[in-house]
Amino acid sequence: MNFLRNLLASILGTFITLAIILVLFIIIISAMASSVGDIKSVELKSNSVLELKLESLVKDYAPKSDDPFDKLFGFDNDKIGLNSILNAIENAKDDENIKGISITTLGVNAGIAQTQAIRNKLLEFKESGKFIKAYADIYDQKSYYFSSVADSIFMNPVGAVDFKGLSSEVLFFKDLEDKTGVKMEVIRHGKYKSAVEPFLYNEMSDANRKQVTTFLKSIWNEMVVDISNSRNKTIEEINNVADNLLARNATLAIENNMMDGAIYVDEYTNKLKIACGISLDDDLNKISISDYISIGKGRIIATASDKIAVIYAQGEIIYGKGDENLIGQDLIIKALKKARKDSNVKAIVLRVNSPGGSALASELIWRELELTKETLPLVVSMGNVAASGGYYLSCNADRIFAEPTTITGSIGVFGIIPNFSKLANTIGVNAEQVSTNKGANYSVFEPMTDEFRLVTTEGVEAVYTTFLERVAKGRNMTIEAVDSIAQGRVWSGVDALNNGLVDELGNLDDAILYAAELAEITDYKVKNYPSYKVELEDRFNNFPFMKTKEKVLIEELGEANYKIYQTIKQFSKLEGIQARMPYLIDIQ
Repeated sequence: MNFLRNLLASILGTFITLAIILVLFIIIISAMASSVGDIKSVELKSNSVLELKLESLVKDYAPKSDDPFDKLFGFDNDKIGLNSILNAIENAKDDENIKGISITTLGVNAGIAQTQAIRNKLLEFKESGKFIKAYADIYDQKSYYFSSVADSIFMNPVGAVDFKGLSSEVLFFKDLEDKTGVKMEVIRHGKYKSAVEPFLYNEMSDANRKQVTTFLKSIWNEMVVDISNSRNKTIEEINNVADNLLARNATLAIENNMMDGAIYVDEYTNKLKIACGISLDDDLNKISISDYISIGKGRIIATASDKIAVIYAQGEIIYGKGDENLIGQDLIIKALKKARKDSNVKAIVLRVNSPGGSALASELIWRELELTKETLPLVVSMGNVAASGGYYLSCNADRIFAEPTTITGSIGVFGIIPNFSKLANTIGVNAEQVSTNKGANYSVFEPMTDEFRLVTTEGVEAVYTTFLERVAKGRNMTIEAVDSIAQGRVWSGVDALNNGLVDELGNLDDAILYAAELAEITDYKVKNYPSYKVELEDRFNNFPFMKTKEKVLIEELGEANYKIYQTIKQFSKLEGIQARMPYLIDIQ
């Protein structure tokens, strides 16, 4: 009897499960049909204004998935590719339906080098004779820099402009370590390798302050020069505005020629209508940059058979597979091999946007790049940052291009190991070890021995020496010359050009053009690598009931506090010797 009862229950449960799956399937199919309908509804009308907001995260490479689940649930909507933005603006120059561009961003969700690249492309757009106008209720520093490219900039009458120059803040944890008994044991090479300074001191070292001041001034100078050219003001006048906060409200901003008017958004819309040559009673046709890209305007159409392969290395470097956000040797090596096997690929451009990471993974990718150079020209294009391990990947290219505001260099390595011996002693925990051999061992509950420190130091020194050798060979410099500009020091793209770490200032298009020259081809198309495949379980992380721990923490702590938490967490997980940039930089 129990057997029959259990059997019937199992059968009933199976039918219920199948019924639920069927209902869900019908819902998904209906939603997909609706989603496809929405995509088809995107229409580019005549007399349209291309709207730039840049609220989605701008990545160097953000390929849209062909998976219908991604389109259905909007997994592709939180990012936009820099290459697609630049191509869209290029296409808009000659698009008779696009009359001009409107910049309406409250904050540019992109790095400073990416922002400058888009801004430069907008300068090219202006050569077409079409208008660019900008409006916001509030401008932060990056959004003002970006918007200053416009023919005219407007703001809300009660809005504000946060324009005060660049700054950087570093938190130090030495006292916290002493009070808690949790110490981070640090072994490093490079007096500027200041990623570990917060665990060693209570204040910034002179060397660190020097390098931070240098690259911040270099980046700020790039921004000031661009703004002064667009606003027809001298560099001294721009700096005076920043020093004295002379754009903090609408009245001051207009008086100091940082703004062209203080109006409301409906009045701004009327200005766009006038610029488009339509009546104020007519509706203004606007199309967002993402919608413009979705109808195929994010690609430059080419029919050539020859290809330039652009391989994107973006994110921290880890030992392993890697994905769209992390550089793993498996994914990059696979992409390099795939490009080499394609007989139509005539040259490779490696686009690097990375603060570094695993020294071992960097070395493995470096080796594959060396093999690639034997058969194909190799050019590097640096994005927001190509430092430490990111520079490791770059150093052996036939030519290196950097944006003026790129952060690069940081040729140095470190190891960091947590130690809880003081805390353990305070709370009465004693750890005893038993070993078969007398080699140097380490326990987080015991003070680091001199023998273990010696062995670890040797490992750090060996990696640093290898790093110097790779750079010296790639840059045709002596090891002594490299060491003099290494030591973990960070440089801007401009300074890196002056000291020989890069060959030329330019963007990705410049690097592609140079690669084509090396390959001796003039008619070609660009092929992007690598291809990313997301596992099914990862696709549903955006659902409220399947949110990751990180997303929950962001909602609870806020973006700013989460970044602090994430920084501490990342350092606690570092394994092996690191060739990593000294900072997590967010320039505001």
